[in-house]
Amino acid sequence: MITPIKLPREQKDQIISSLQHYFETERSETIGNLGAEQIVDLLLKQLSPYIYNKAIEDTRKVLLEKMASLEEELYALERPITK
Repeated sequence: MITPIKLPREQKDQIISSLQHYFETERSETIGNLGAEQIVDLLLKQLSPYIYNKAIEDTRKVLLEKMASLEEELYALERPITK
């Protein structure tokens, strides 16, 4: 089971501030700290599994590419066997 992302307080405060700024500039609405924090917590809880799985998928792709490259390099190091 994936635990929702827990952010350090300073990072969470930055996100809350950005969310409040977004609501103010894009929607002409004022949202308080508690409301913004609740939205951030909800989004983290809902989005964490998707973000985590995407990160795993991206990591898997990079590792497979690296493994293929490493395999090619190992074949290049083989020495011919003469009879």
